Amino acid sequence: MSLRELKKLKVLHAVLDKRFTQKAAAAKLDISERQVRRLVKSVREFGDEGVVHRSRGRPSNRKHPDGLRREVLKLYQQKYSDFGPTLASEKLLELDGLSVSRETLRHWLISSGLWQKRRKRRAHRRWRTRKECFGEMVQMDGSHHAWLEDRGPELVLMGYIDDATNRVYGRFYDYEGTLPAMDSFKRYVRRYGLPLSVYLDKHTTYKSNRRLTLEEELAGVSQPMSQFERALNELGVDVIHAHSPQAKGRIERLFGVLQDRLVKEMRLLSVTTVEEANACLSKYLRTYNRRFRVTPSIQTDVHVKPGHGFNLDRYLCIRTNRTVRNDNTIAHNGRLYQIADRVMSRQVVVQQRVNGSLHICSGEASLKYKEITKRAKKATEPKPPRVSSPSPLSPRDHPWRKMGTLKSDERKNTNQLTK
Repeated sequence: MSLRELKKLKVLHAVLDKRFTQKAAAAKLDISERQVRRLVKSVREFGDEGVVHRSRGRPSNRKHPDGLRREVLKLYQQKYSDFGPTLASEKLLELDGLSVSRETLRHWLISSGLWQKRRKRRAHRRWRTRKECFGEMVQMDGSHHAWLEDRGPELVLMGYIDDATNRVYGRFYDYEGTLPAMDSFKRYVRRYGLPLSVYLDKHTTYKSNRRLTLEEELAGVSQPMSQFERALNELGVDVIHAHSPQAKGRIERLFGVLQDRLVKEMRLLSVTTVEEANACLSKYLRTYNRRFRVTPSIQTDVHVKPGHGFNLDRYLCIRTNRTVRNDNTIAHNGRLYQIADRVMSRQVVVQQRVNGSLHICSGEASLKYKEITKRAKKATEPKPPRVSSPSPLSPRDHPWRKMGTLKSDERKNTNQLTK
């Protein structure tokens, strides 16, 4: 018995000895008179043990069978050894048909030594209200991680999360650069439209750290822009650069979840290539968005849908200015291109687009061109044999010494004639 039950038993004995009334006992024990009558009846029938609950010491009617516990722990060690209790309980139900709550599984794992309690560090956050509309601001970043573990190449996840709704979009690439960023943004625009603003970090893909050129200073440019920032600026999308990872906490926390859960999803499916990874990611994000998206304060989609004939590739490309030579050719990336059309300007723009194509433009017109693959080699005259200088210890009759003597005599004769 506990001390509380011993106190309760002493008061009940006083009621049985007629020293307390049931009303007084209820006031002392802070329970109802009905409860006092029930306890008095139980003590009369079963003695002092009547004050103890009948279920004490008995297994619960809702207890899982021991065989189920052994089977779950065995499967956890074989398939889900590095899974958290929450994710493991979901996969046990989805793949193995075993229904175990996450807290029950957590207690089983802790008691068997397969899981330890983890103390979370205090997060560094500053509260900020969400944007009101879907498409008002999108947080974007790239995540470098061993997404395929040791089964495939290293990949980078280009991820997007809407600030108002938590809707997520993403795609895997081989590296984080300008072309992958443009390609992923182009796919996002085709699905949802152009957002009003994009929240980015200061990676060199998104923010240029070069100095202004003389032409830019004369043109009044305040700061240089990266190719990706230039493209978004021309599309009318505001670019906001975060000063710390905590400032764009939604996309950072999203990557933390995906690096835990998505990696294990792809492990269970034996994903080994970037194509399979993108197919798995697309299916996974459909489920993720259904579960975790939130309702915005204003039910309005402010994405701007481009028109049917709008060409995104003219903006989402790497642009380079080139000077046209007298023979109507330009050099780009170590290659020579012959322009077939007549060019009125000496300056053209080379566009390297996300689909791998190359376009040479003069103003709004796209010029015809062809690459010059074979060039004539310059004729080179054979060089005369080089006479090496002898060592200081060479003999007096060495040819070099004779040549030096002849040259010295020629110089003396030339000086005398000049005088």
